[in-house]
Amino acid sequence: MSVAARRRDRIAALGAGRMGRGIATAFAYAGHEVRLVDVKPRASAAAEALRGEAIAEIDASLAAMAAWGAFDDSLRPRVLQRVRFAARDEAAAALADADFVFEGVPEVIDAKHEAFAFVGAHARPDAVVASTTSTFLVTQLAGFVERPARFLNAHWLNPAHVIPLVELSAHDGTSPEASRSLHALLESIGKVPVHCRAAPGYIVPRLQSLIMNEAARMIEQGVASAEEIDRATRYGLGFRFANMGVVEFIDYGGNDILYYASRYLAQALGDERYASPPIVDRYMREGRNGLRDGRGFHDYDGIDPARYRSETLGRMLGMLSHAGLLRAPATDEYDRPTSTGGAS
Repeated sequence: MSVAARRRDRIAALGAGRMGRGIATAFAYAGHEVRLVDVKPRASAAAEALRGEAIAEIDASLAAMAAWGAFDDSLRPRVLQRVRFAARDEAAAALADADFVFEGVPEVIDAKHEAFAFVGAHARPDAVVASTTSTFLVTQLAGFVERPARFLNAHWLNPAHVIPLVELSAHDGTSPEASRSLHALLESIGKVPVHCRAAPGYIVPRLQSLIMNEAARMIEQGVASAEEIDRATRYGLGFRFANMGVVEFIDYGGNDILYYASRYLAQALGDERYASPPIVDRYMREGRNGLRDGRGFHDYDGIDPARYRSETLGRMLGMLSHAGLLRAPATDEYDRPTSTGGAS
């Protein structure tokens, strides 16, 4: 069979809540057959009500994307028909047909345990199973899984069908093949998978928790209003860190700049939580200050700094243009106000 004729992987999203619906939308949009599986025992009327609610929400999400020009709305029924809801009595067959299973049941340990027991009883032995949890670590859940070598965590960011990033974390027993195949699957539908150790908060939740709490703290201290902080993050941090990653930005400005700025904040605010970690001090002493030294957190060997800065500027100007904030230079000098008094 040719690569072109090879069928797309079949997906099961276990849990029919917000995350499951978002994952189902993402894969259906990319051409995959998806089963949105509800394993909770329900009366038939309740199951049908949930089926209608879930499919209606997915349809509404697709309609919203079409309304903003993401695709021709005439394709929406075709995308929607790729998603099939499976109630408890249909769940076993849905799992048995899946190449990849994404668990997204409520963040309650007993619910996770029950869900993975159901998956173990009905999923194919070669299926890759991924939890989408943001609360538990893959190392905590691996013991619930029938075949832990095929198990890892895939933390999606809401809305799952829109945000590209998916954070992957494996446990010691995860097979490299399972990690590779899940990574490749996600890339094939336009997602951007990143890998991290099984640590609380992964990457994005850990970073954004600090930012959000600091914003709330500044409001509490009267530093700025909620509106002004939102403007500052949208037009400052947002543009900056959409253009380059946060670690890349450290290297761009200089590791020593971060060190001295952090020391100033810690002293001025009387709070050591603003101080930089030891790695920043060590890198500064080792002459690893970033782009200008040729190495920092990243290695810039073989990179032309002038070209790198030019490309960075180009990306920023492109974002400004997209936001309607890029202006041409003024062609006239400002009129100087005419003096109405004083010495002649």
